[in-house]
Amino acid sequence: MKSELIENRIIVWSIEGSRKLFSQGYYGKPIGIPKPKIEEIDAPLVLDLIEGLYLLKNKKITINKLKKKITVEELIEIGKNAYFDFENKYLVYKHFRDKGYIINPGIKFGCDFAVYEKGPGIDHSPYLIQVYGRNDTIPATEITITGRLASSVRKQFIFAIPKGKDKVDFLGLDWWKA
Repeated sequence: MKSELIENRIIVWSIEGSRKLFSQGYYGKPIGIPKPKIEEIDAPLVLDLIEGLYLLKNKKITINKLKKKITVEELIEIGKNAYFDFENKYLVYKHFRDKGYIINPGIKFGCDFAVYEKGPGIDHSPYLIQVYGRNDTIPATEITITGRLASSVRKQFIFAIPKGKDKVDFLGLDWWKA
C-alpha cells in the first residue's frame, strides 16, 4: 500500500487503502473523523512515524517522499529527529502490536501510549504506558501523578523499560483502598 511522508506524518491517500489498514488493526486516524467506524472511512489516513515504521518493517506499506522511496533506516533517522527516545518507544509499540494489542498515542492521558485489547470504540484501554530508558530516574511525584490519573480513569499505569534491542521490562501500578 502506497503512502507519502509529509513532515513527521505518513498519509495513505487511497480511501480503499485507508479502510483496509484501519480494519487490519486500527492503524492511523482518518482525517476529520474523530471516532471512525471502518465503513465510515471516506478520507485519507494519517499514521504517525512509530506505526509507520512498524507497517513498513512488516511490508504492509511503502513510503515515498517527493517520489523517492523511504527505507526503514531512513525512517528511523527521521523518527529519531522528530521524537524523543524514538527507538525505545518503537520497541514498546512493537512489543504490544506483536502480541495482538491495539496501541495508540496516549497524549490525552499524559503518557506515551494507550493500549487496547480489542480497539478504540470497541473497548476502553485497560493500560496506559510511559516509556523510560534503563538509566532514567522516575521521580516519586511522577509515580504519584501517573498513578492517580490512571486510577481516576480506571486504567493500570505501566512503566515500560526497554532492555537491549528486543526486550522490554514492565512495572505496573495498581491503586487500591485498604
